[in-house]
Amino acid sequence: MEATTKIKKSVLVRQQKDEAKAIQGGAAVAKLNDCPTSPRKMRLVVDLIRGKEVFAALSILKFTNKEAAIRVEKLLFSAINNWEAKNEGKRADESGLFVKEISVGGGRQLKRLRPAPQGRGYRIRKRSNHITLVVDSKNVNN
Repeated sequence: MEATTKIKKSVLVRQQKDEAKAIQGGAAVAKLNDCPTSPRKMRLVVDLIRGKEVFAALSILKFTNKEAAIRVEKLLFSAINNWEAKNEGKRADESGLFVKEISVGGGRQLKRLRPAPQGRGYRIRKRSNHITLVVDSKNVNN
């Protein structure tokens, strides 16, 4: 009896998630996985645009002199296009899009050895990261 209620509850939760995805409009998500930049360097760029209006964030990224800014700019364009696809008939510049949420998490590390004195080897950790960007409109009625 217990097992059937757990299964039914999990099916119900899955159906609720599917219904929430099917609702027209709302926030759009873009993800970038295994970006070969250290998370610490990426967070410096991401913190510049968190909570900003989308087109202001694009101009900030365009004139930021870091390699990570190029990758975040492409991801932001992708999130804008995802939002426009989700909200058909609406334009991003008219609806007041803003960066609702952006987060950087550590990805996998490639471990390499660098030759060191006296036959030893120093470990080099080549870090990567995952970025999740959520874009939403400020206008509730859109």
